[in-house]
Amino acid sequence: MNADHIRTREFFAARADGWDARFPDEGPAFSAAVAELGLRLGDAVLDAGCGTGRALPALREAVGPGGTVLGADLTPEMLHAAVRAGRDRSAALALADVVRLPLREASLDAVFAAGLVAHLPDPGEGLRELARVVRPDGWLALFHPLGRAALAARQGREATPLDLRAEPNLGPLLRSSGWQMVSYTDEDSRFLALAVRRSTA
Repeated sequence: MNADHIRTREFFAARADGWDARFPDEGPAFSAAVAELGLRLGDAVLDAGCGTGRALPALREAVGPGGTVLGADLTPEMLHAAVRAGRDRSAALALADVVRLPLREASLDAVFAAGLVAHLPDPGEGLRELARVVRPDGWLALFHPLGRAALAARQGREATPLDLRAEPNLGPLLRSSGWQMVSYTDEDSRFLALAVRRSTA
C-alpha cells in the first residue's frame, strides 16, 4: 500500500468501532439512495468502500435473494464492524482496494459508493476502475447522507467551488472516467449523483 492508502486505513480503523453510533439516524437516507439506483431483482451490485455496511441490507432487498451483493473496503476494522452488525448476511464482504478490484470486466450491473470519492488518492483512477467492472448502461450512485455545505459545516470548514463533488467538477471527471452523469442532487439532507456507464470510455 502507498502512503495515501495507509492514511485512509488508519483514519477509518481508529473510528470503526463507534462509526454507526456516531450517525444513528442515517439509515433511511441510505435506503432512499439505494432506491434511486433502480436496481432490479437478480442484479449484481457492489458497495464500493462499504465501511460498516449500512447500505448492504437495502441493496440486498433491492436485488432479492437471486441477486449478488458485494461489499469492498480497504479497512479490516470497518469490515469487522459490518460483521458484528450482521450485515455480512446481506452481502459477500471483501478486503479490497476499489482501484484494483478482484472482479471481471462488466461483471456488475451497478455500483453504490457512499463518501468514497473524497477518499480516493486519484479519483479518476478509482472511477475508471468502477467503470471497468460495470456493464455498459449500468449505474453508479455517488452518495453522502449530507450535502456538500452541511458536510463542510460538520467538519468546520466551508464548501468551495474547488470541491471535487461540485457539479462543474464532478460532471467532467465522470465523463473522462467512462461515465455520464444523469442527475445531481446537493441539499443539506443528502448528496446524490447518478451516472450511467457509457458504452465507450
